[in-house]
Amino acid sequence: MKKPLIGITTQQEIASGKKISRITHPYVEAVVKAGGVPVLIPVLNDDSLSDYYVERLDGLVFSGGEDIWPHYYGEEPMQEVNVINFDRDRSEYAIFKKAYEKGIPILAICRGMQLANVVLGGTLYQDIFKQVPGVGGHVASYNTEEGYHSVELDENSILFEVYEKKNIFVNTEHHQAVKDLGRGLRVTAKAKDGIIEAIESVNDKFLIGVQFHPEAMGQRNEEHIRLYKRLVDEAAK
Repeated sequence: MKKPLIGITTQQEIASGKKISRITHPYVEAVVKAGGVPVLIPVLNDDSLSDYYVERLDGLVFSGGEDIWPHYYGEEPMQEVNVINFDRDRSEYAIFKKAYEKGIPILAICRGMQLANVVLGGTLYQDIFKQVPGVGGHVASYNTEEGYHSVELDENSILFEVYEKKNIFVNTEHHQAVKDLGRGLRVTAKAKDGIIEAIESVNDKFLIGVQFHPEAMGQRNEEHIRLYKRLVDEAAK
C-alpha cells in the first residue's frame, strides 16, 4: 500500500550567522507512527513554489511557531507581538490557501490553527493575557509531553471521534488564540476559560486545527498520535 506524503511546515532561525529551517522532531515521528511519509517544507520567499507542494503532497501539517502579522486580519500589532517571520507568513498563507481550495487534508497545530483561521477571514486575540478577562494558564513549555489544562470536546466532531471522550488534558504554549471564526469553520473544543482550543471545517474538506501539540504528548501517550493517524488515513484516500 502506498504511503501518503505529508508536508510539514518549518520554522526559520538565524544560528551562528546562518539562516536555517527547523522543526521539532516529534512532528516527524508522529507522521511516521501514523503511517505517512514526512516531507519538510522550508520557509520560502517565493510564493510560486507553493503550487509544486500542493500538486505533490497528499496531506499537510501546519506547525507551531511565530506570531502571525496582525495586518493579515486588519489590526495594528500590540507590543506583545514581537516575533514575526514575514517570509513564513507569506509562504504558508499561499500554501494553505491553495491546499484548502484543492481539498488536501490539513492538520493545523497551534500557530497553524491560527493561520487557518486568518486565511479564511477570521481574527485572533493578539495576546490573550491582555485581551481576555479571567484567562487561565496557557503557557507551560517546561514540559510539553504532559497535559496541563483540560479542554471540552464537541461530541459531534471529528476530534471527539478520535479521542472518544468528552474531556482531555492538553499541553499548551501560546499567548494568542482564535477570536472571530473564519469562513466555513466551527469550534469543536474549548478550555474552561472559554479559549478556543480546536476548530474544524463545516463542509466536506478535512481541516482540523488544534491549539495544543498532540505530537509532543504522543511521545508518552499513543492516544494523541491518533489525530495524525486520522490525517494520514484521509490523505491516503
